[in-house]
Parts: sequence; C-alpha cells; structure tokens
Amino acid sequence: MTGLPATMTAIDPAAPGGPEVLVSLERPVPKPGAGEVLVKVAAAGVNRPDVAQRLGLYPPPPGAPTIPGLEVAGEVVAVGDAVDSAVVGQKVCALVSGGGYAEYCVAPYGQCLPVPAPLDMVEAAALPETFFTVWSNLFQRGGAREGDTVLVHGGTGGIGTAAILLGKVFGLTVIVTAGSDEKCARAREVGAAHAINYKTQDFVEEIKRIAPGGAAVVLDLIGGDYVPRNLSCLAEEGRHVSIAAQLGPKAEISLWPIMARRLTLTGSLLRPRSVEFKTHLAEDLERDVWPHLAAGRISPIIDSTFPLVRAADAHRRMEGNDHVGKIVLEV
Repeated sequence: MTGLPATMTAIDPAAPGGPEVLVSLERPVPKPGAGEVLVKVAAAGVNRPDVAQRLGLYPPPPGAPTIPGLEVAGEVVAVGDAVDSAVVGQKVCALVSGGGYAEYCVAPYGQCLPVPAPLDMVEAAALPETFFTVWSNLFQRGGAREGDTVLVHGGTGGIGTAAILLGKVFGLTVIVTAGSDEKCARAREVGAAHAINYKTQDFVEEIKRIAPGGAAVVLDLIGGDYVPRNLSCLAEEGRHVSIAAQLGPKAEISLWPIMARRLTLTGSLLRPRSVEFKTHLAEDLERDVWPHLAAGRISPIIDSTFPLVRAADAHRRMEGNDHVGKIVLEV
C-alpha cells in the first residue's frame, strides 16, 4: 500500500466500561484482503451495538476488528486481491463488521455503495447500518408493501427515522412510539403518520384507535414485555420482527392469538450475516432505495456530529436518549 501511513488514530478500548474507555490511540493501518478495499474514513456512524460492544455485551464476530464502528463513509485508497484497482478514488459508504472508529477501515467491496450525489460524507456515513437493517427486516423479512400500516418502536432513533423515511417513499403508513411529546412531534416532522408517547399513552390502545384492523408489521427493538403487547397490535397474518431486545430477550406470550390470527414471529441480527448476504442486500438497496436518495426525495436525519477523538461524548449523547436521528463521528 504505497504512500499510505503505517499507523492511524483509532478508538480501541482495552477493556469494557463506560464512555471514558473510548480514548484515541495509535493502531496499524489495516490491509485489505481478497475482495476487500481500504477506505480512508471521513465519517463513521454511531449505533446502539457500538454501546453494547463497549459495555462488553456484544463482542465482535470472529475475524472482525476490536475497533468499534459498523458503518463508514470515505474514499477507497487501496484494494485487495479480486478487486479492480480502478475503484481507487471512489467515494463510498460501507457496512462493516467493525473498525469504523478509525482513520482507515477495511470493508468488503460488495458491502460498499456509492455516496448519493446530494449527500455529504456525514450523511452518507449515517446510511448503511440503519438502511441495511430496515430494508432487510421491515421490507424483506416483514414483507411490508405499499398500503400497509406498520408499527416501529424507537421512532426517533437511527432505525426509527430510517423506517419513517423508507416508509414515506414506499407508501407505508408508519406509526412510531417515542418517549416524549417533543420526540413525537419530531417523528411526525420526519414523516411518521402517527407518533405515540409510550410514557403517557398505552400504545396497544392507541393502535386499536388509529388502525382498528391492526398493523401488518411490528418492527421491535424493545423485546421483553413489549412482545405480547406487540402481538395485540398485529392484524391477521401480521408479522412481528425482532431486531434488538433493550428490555431483555425473554418474553411470555400466548400461542392462541398466534394460531387464531396466523401471526408470524421472526427476527434477525445483521452483523453476523455473511458477506454474500450483505452483498445481495447492498445490490437491492442500490437498485430500489439509492435512486430516492440521489433524487433528494429522502435524506438521513442527523442529530449531531463529534470529532473521532470525542467518541466518548458521542456515546454519552446516545445513552442520554435525547437524540433524534443519527449521531456521527467526523474523522
């Protein structure tokens, strides 16, 4: 890798802990393997799994860097075997299994997407983790299609705002939950048809009022005792898609409504999936979603940006639960 430095600034905590463990240090610049590219990182998205990893609750999958960060945007500066050297110089955003909190990051080329023309690098870095997740789970696994009503918990986070945006361009009626009247108002500004303050309203009763027939899909990040309540919100043939479990992974449910209304319970984790799966997902996004970004019909909601060396403050912002949209590190 001629002309590139041997070392880089990165965030690579030695042990689990609070935000204070996210200090910058020197690490070797990684080398791309077969099918991979090296990206000079301009910006990196911050996500809930990064916080879980920092706390020691979500270790990187085998072979992934210990440096956190699941999405980056920047310029391709080197390629591994089986990647055409003509891609050097391309501006891309990429989904990665780790390594994003650094000046350089390796990404499978199949998981790279072009930066849509209207977006800057901060906005591009806010796309991969949430858009891959929402497309895979709400649209593919959950089968949401034009005309459907869907319920999305965590409506003002990265996943929630991405679901609202994609729902807007694909003809969904998106109902979200959020933790304050101010957040509910912001969710409606982003494009949610309805927003329910889960601290002052019973979302099950609100769904019965707003959508008496029930929701076609529930996209759930909460788990725990939300699951049986979510099932009460589903229409016949409805799909419950779990993608996180902030209240815990265990739930007690009755099988009768599942059988009587022919409900489907499913879910997924994106990070452990194969490069082949994520490559196909990237191809689907480039075909079906990227034209909407390129045309300026939607763009990611950015809550705040922090320099890489202030990653601890970015995590504090996320753990404070006051953010709306994505938190991004600028490198």
